[in-house]
Amino acid sequence: MAQTKAAKSDTILFAAPQSLEDVPLHYCPGCGHGIVHRLIAEVVDKLGIADRTVCVASVGCSAINYLYFKFDGLESSHGRAPASASGIKRCRPDLIPFTYQGDGDLAAIGTAEIVHACARGENITVFFINNAIYGMTGGQMAPTTLVGMHSTSTPGGRNPALAGYPIKVCEMLSTLEGPAYIARVSIYNPAQVRRAKQAIELAFRTQLAGLGLALVEVLSPCPVGWGVEPVQAMDWLVEHMLPQYPLGEYKVTEAVQALKEVKGHA
Repeated sequence: MAQTKAAKSDTILFAAPQSLEDVPLHYCPGCGHGIVHRLIAEVVDKLGIADRTVCVASVGCSAINYLYFKFDGLESSHGRAPASASGIKRCRPDLIPFTYQGDGDLAAIGTAEIVHACARGENITVFFINNAIYGMTGGQMAPTTLVGMHSTSTPGGRNPALAGYPIKVCEMLSTLEGPAYIARVSIYNPAQVRRAKQAIELAFRTQLAGLGLALVEVLSPCPVGWGVEPVQAMDWLVEHMLPQYPLGEYKVTEAVQALKEVKGHA
């Protein structure tokens, strides 16, 4: 009995992903980027594709995220990550490029790039981190900032008469014929983190199967930009962001649905 207990105690049930560097992250306390980084690394390890994976980083808070992954990475010009990833995939179809982009990078200066990459159905993977604000440049209004939401550039709250309405990326891109898989997830509790990981894995599997572009939007907290404590930021996300950005799958082609069922994602 003593030997059995000792053997059980030596079993490792939880470990750091092999694809993630063992270094401190530069993100603010309570930021969601670290969680998403870990999920991506775990999926890359699970699929055994680290030697072929290429991270195309954005300009923003996650501009140097390629320093945190052990696989190849680069930083594209602001907003042009989908174009860079498309070029990588077309030149080297054997590689697995993915973009990692924030509100301003994908939904503002990079709107044209993501729309046309989707229209073409490029066989790449896109991760879009939506925290409803510009984090790196000082907390200004982003394309995803909610109506009435305060920021450094909208101290009285976002006024749609002056600044228009928030852009809902998943809803917009799902109207195009090119994308194969589009989903919105979040990381505000453990159950949602697990669902986010499932979506990330399916997005990579979509590319591996050659089915076309897959985009996963992740609703993520920004405690500093929102002016709240980290724990309160999760509550703020649930109360304010979920009603405006409902979670779920917005486009699943028949081929991706079949992939889900075969891999047990249904």
